Amino acid sequence: MMMMTAVHDAPPAREAVERDRPVLVWDLPTRVFHWSLAVCFAGAWLTSDSERQHLLHLLFGYSLFGLVLFRLAWGLVGSRYARFSEFLRGPGATWRYVLSMARGAPAHFVGHNPAGAVAIWLLLGLGLATAGVGVAMVAGGGEALEDVHEALATAMLVVVGLHLLGVVVGSVLHRENLPRAMLTGRKAGLRPEDGIARPSRLAGGLLLLALAAFWTLGLSQQRLPFGLPGGAEAAEGHDGGAVGGDHDGDDD
Repeated sequence: MMMMTAVHDAPPAREAVERDRPVLVWDLPTRVFHWSLAVCFAGAWLTSDSERQHLLHLLFGYSLFGLVLFRLAWGLVGSRYARFSEFLRGPGATWRYVLSMARGAPAHFVGHNPAGAVAIWLLLGLGLATAGVGVAMVAGGGEALEDVHEALATAMLVVVGLHLLGVVVGSVLHRENLPRAMLTGRKAGLRPEDGIARPSRLAGGLLLLALAAFWTLGLSQQRLPFGLPGGAEAAEGHDGGAVGGDHDGDDD
């Protein structure tokens, strides 16, 4: 009888071991996009009021623009949890999830939860709009679009703040380190079949290479590469030396 009990209990024990093994959820391109977008937005915000750092501001802005365009494409062809179809949920599902968070017992999602999905859609939309208006400004729109550009950037900053708060709350309630998962791509406590098959290293590497090449050209030439709008203005603002170097004029 004891032997029969031991045999009966063995499968759940093996399943528990499997669930403790980290499972790959986020592919490399999604992770590169996530952290690169955070760096580019922070960099663009911090350099927005400085004439001396105008080139840096443009480089950050164009990088952000390219990252959003890449993510829109990757949301269609990327791995399981990177695809928009995986976290495209309606207002009802989002509201129910928010209420469950308020009760301290939210439902668990392998990929993006409904609240996180809303933040992603807002960040993509605002990032596209902010960068697009910025390009229109340097392409000839001038100061007429400046207030719109600043308003969109401020709205994006608010969404970033709410997203960070949601990440902290979600990490506590779900008892999982969400920032670490976005760094490593892996989550523990899942079934092996919940993971993705491949990390898409080639696509992630190409995205990193494109960003590195863009910045290398921009900083080495002291102007925007590829004849992008705003290149002439950026070069004129840095005739006196390197980016962020000493200039006789005021920063603003």
